[in-house]
Amino acid sequence: MRVTSSMYYQSLYGQNNSQLNSKLFDVNKQIASGMSIQYAKDDVRTFSETMRLDNEVVVLGQIKKSTQSGYKISNQTDVVLNEFETSMNRMRTLLLQAANGTNDEDSLDAIAAELRGVEDHFMSLSNTSINGQYLFSGSAVNTKPIAADGTYMGNGVSMNAFLGSGVKQQYNLSGADLFLGEEVLQRREITTNVPISNLSTKYPDFTDSSVTGKGSFITSGDTIRDMMGDTDNVIDTVNAKHHFYIRGATSNGTSFKEQISMRDDETLDELLKQIGDIYGNTPNLKVVNVSLNPNGQIVVQDKMKGSSKLEFHMIGAVDFSGGGAANVSDLDLLDGGETNFDEIINPTSPPANNLFIREFVRSNSVASGDSAITNIDGLLYDRTQFHKSGSKLSANVSQILKDTNTFASSSTKISEVADISKGTAGTLDGSRFKLVGTNINGAAFDVQIDFATAGSTFSLDGGVTNYDIFNMNTPRSAVAADEMTYQQLMDVVNIVVTDNIPASVNIDTDYDSAVYTSTFSANTYLSYDGKLQFEQIGVTDTKASLSMHDANSGDFSLDASLMTFNSNNAITVSDPKTDFFKVLDEMISAVENHKLYPDDSKGDIRNVGIENAITMMDNLRDHVSKAHARVGAQSNELTASLERTELLELSTMTLRSSVVDTDLAEASLKLTQLTLNYEAMLSTVGRVSKLSLVNYL
Repeated sequence: MRVTSSMYYQSLYGQNNSQLNSKLFDVNKQIASGMSIQYAKDDVRTFSETMRLDNEVVVLGQIKKSTQSGYKISNQTDVVLNEFETSMNRMRTLLLQAANGTNDEDSLDAIAAELRGVEDHFMSLSNTSINGQYLFSGSAVNTKPIAADGTYMGNGVSMNAFLGSGVKQQYNLSGADLFLGEEVLQRREITTNVPISNLSTKYPDFTDSSVTGKGSFITSGDTIRDMMGDTDNVIDTVNAKHHFYIRGATSNGTSFKEQISMRDDETLDELLKQIGDIYGNTPNLKVVNVSLNPNGQIVVQDKMKGSSKLEFHMIGAVDFSGGGAANVSDLDLLDGGETNFDEIINPTSPPANNLFIREFVRSNSVASGDSAITNIDGLLYDRTQFHKSGSKLSANVSQILKDTNTFASSSTKISEVADISKGTAGTLDGSRFKLVGTNINGAAFDVQIDFATAGSTFSLDGGVTNYDIFNMNTPRSAVAADEMTYQQLMDVVNIVVTDNIPASVNIDTDYDSAVYTSTFSANTYLSYDGKLQFEQIGVTDTKASLSMHDANSGDFSLDASLMTFNSNNAITVSDPKTDFFKVLDEMISAVENHKLYPDDSKGDIRNVGIENAITMMDNLRDHVSKAHARVGAQSNELTASLERTELLELSTMTLRSSVVDTDLAEASLKLTQLTLNYEAMLSTVGRVSKLSLVNYL
């Protein structure tokens, strides 16, 4: 085969020229673009790695942006809470000044005015917003969190910054946590509100009322006779003639009803010990502390943490005639007793009443159709009428689940709150509630609600005509005792108080119609803190009144009440549950009422007093401080995340650069080499092209 010139040319120049040009183009492209590849086909492995790193950079950018946004909220919250704590310290200082016994009423009024100013500042801080979004509204950032009356309007939803795959960090503090949060390590403390005097020091001679001494409050070492008084100068060391009727609930929600009988010579210490025993104290374990404050008032402090169920009520009775009028099972039999000992020893309207009733807890209420405040009979515990304010009737006892200490909602079962150890143990079957009052038309009603496993009912005539309380099952039937919810109970209340009784006793459609029609006249609901409320629609002053209680209430021969809705109970000094603005208002009211301790003789008889207000302020400060610490921890975590993300972002971009970016030095060297190769090839081709036939030969 003869080798031609064209064949030699193609072999030497054509193939090499194409390859070298391609390589020169590629290296020039890399230098121009700064990228080692342009398309996936250039290098599949490098392209895949680049795409993965690009995605990582995008994700890190999102994390960075999310973290920065969350940090702004968290940092601003931190700033606001700093001001919160400064203002709380100022408020505590003012309360300490108010507790100084040298202040006159004008000074206390001036302190109270400054306290109200601090309260307004708290309101302003609580409604802080950034770019139109409120800090403390939870996820409802467009809703102003605190209304003018101190009610929280936001929600409890936490908002989280995205910190990575499956990793989130909360950056907000909701008002539900700050203003209504719960401190599980806090112990509940309650106190009676009637100051108790030592009658022996007031009347050194119980047979002569004109002989008076210097009055003083009782102490734990004083005798029962010192507290309950006498009508002769004989100290009875034999007969237990003083009878104390005690009701309430322990920290686990178990209700109790006990009578204690004591002699003249026994001491208050012994009475306090017996009260503690009722709560469950033993020689080896104290579940409550029971003591007296300087005003002779009984203070019960729960030793168990995190419970809001502790309750207390007590009355004392003694029959100075020597009869048995003070020793009863039905407390209604004590109604004729005298609650003012001065009327016993020095009656203004003979004949003298020999039955003396010592009240330890008193409340006030507004009678239906009457704007005047009237005192509730101190004998009553849970048979008290709901407080009336305009068109609303409000209960004062929060409905709290036994197991979780959370507030009940409309879907909560009654059995989850009630003490079902009473009656038929473990069930509401056979239990009965009484619903007494006047409807929106002013007509009286007396309703009983019967809980039955076979089907619960209510009646307006003492159980003669029973209306089924229907469940929502298919087919419909009367709800079983332990399945009845608060909503079903509230439906009955709304039906009765609006006077929309079902047309028949056992037809579900008639019952549903009555429930539906009643909602046009009024609403019955649970408030944010689990208290039963009835509100009539379209009126400013309702004619309705309402009391709801266990049918056993007041009868000491029967079981204690399963639960209470409204009661004349001991007032709360501290509790695991926080209600920020409500507590603030009560503390300031103590100064406005000029009360050092609770006092039923003036002003708001349920107010805790300045000394207790200082304790409440300490509890609030602890709560806010803990919330502040959580916010600080959130800010620190967000800062650390931001720093970590920026470092990872830089590291990832560096790695990406090492994978896909052109190494300019290497590319330049390669370009030089390829250029030399190309020039050498051209030179060789040129020389070969000039050869003659002689050269070939």
